[in-house]
Amino acid sequence: MITTTRRWLKMLALPLAAVMVLGACSSDESDVATDDTGDTAASGTVNVSGSSTVAPISTRVAELWEESGTEAAVNVDGPGTGDGFVVFCEGDADVTGASRPIEADEIAACEETGVEFIELKIAFDGLSIITSTDNSLACLNFVDLYAIAGPESQGFADWQDAGALAAELGSDTEFPEGSLDISGPGEESGTYDSFVELALGDTAEARFEEGKITEDQVETTRPDYQSSKEDNIIIQGVEGSPTSFGWVGFAFAEEASETVREIPVASEVGGECIEPTTETIADGSYPLARPLFIYVSAPAAEANQAVADYVDYYLSSEGIAAVAEVGYVDLPADLLEETRTTWTDRTIGSAEAGA
Repeated sequence: MITTTRRWLKMLALPLAAVMVLGACSSDESDVATDDTGDTAASGTVNVSGSSTVAPISTRVAELWEESGTEAAVNVDGPGTGDGFVVFCEGDADVTGASRPIEADEIAACEETGVEFIELKIAFDGLSIITSTDNSLACLNFVDLYAIAGPESQGFADWQDAGALAAELGSDTEFPEGSLDISGPGEESGTYDSFVELALGDTAEARFEEGKITEDQVETTRPDYQSSKEDNIIIQGVEGSPTSFGWVGFAFAEEASETVREIPVASEVGGECIEPTTETIADGSYPLARPLFIYVSAPAAEANQAVADYVDYYLSSEGIAAVAEVGYVDLPADLLEETRTTWTDRTIGSAEAGA
């Protein structure tokens, strides 16, 4: 019997390792049972790790799969994209979720242990820039985000400090008065990596070329903020200050829309401010939109029928419905078909990373 928690977003305030304690079979063992239709169905254990952003989708897919009659067990953990790749490449997870593409050092780690992987894009998400409902700030551009949370902002205690740097960099945004209380994900999170790449990257590169920051600082934020791998803890931090700032995945911000406010974002100074919505994320007009992935261990899928069956169900019309159900954005039909073909053909490697 599979035990799951229906409030998949709220449950992430708890350790995800406890979300689904599902059976005693090891992940490399699989038995075959007969379902109500007379077809064969695998029983066994599937271990899923990775992104806390992707975990609600993987959890809901497991719930729906249980309801369809599977005898397999699915354990879902959400330590973060980076930590998930460590577990995955060590061979201790069959599937890992990721809120960014796999990186070169992670590919090398998988190659070293012989874990060939299949990269499957499953959904779109957006990074929501959030603040207290008491903060009336109307819009922030990428330069503003760098001035607030970039590596040169270490030690900035109030919004006006950040506003001075933003003005130096060419922004005319009027920042509010008050303390700058930041809550955001830590370095183990793919949401951290995506924020650095999408929001801060271009400005950081320019500042490096100007000699204002070091090369090591280009791919970082300021270190002095309240960080957590739990999105709901980040939201609680933002709720707790009237002049707060933070960033989380769109689905989590939407779930907390009564207590935090999402700030529209412009990619350039003077550019159009775009609100994060399912429509703007799907059409790519929201500047902080990003794809979400699962990575499947090819050896695990070959050795354990339950792993293959779980991914089959994940990409079925019934399973992929979990994406919208838990608040994320569906892939368009052509991209979903590409994902299904990648899985059917068991295509090894990363198209996103070019490897």
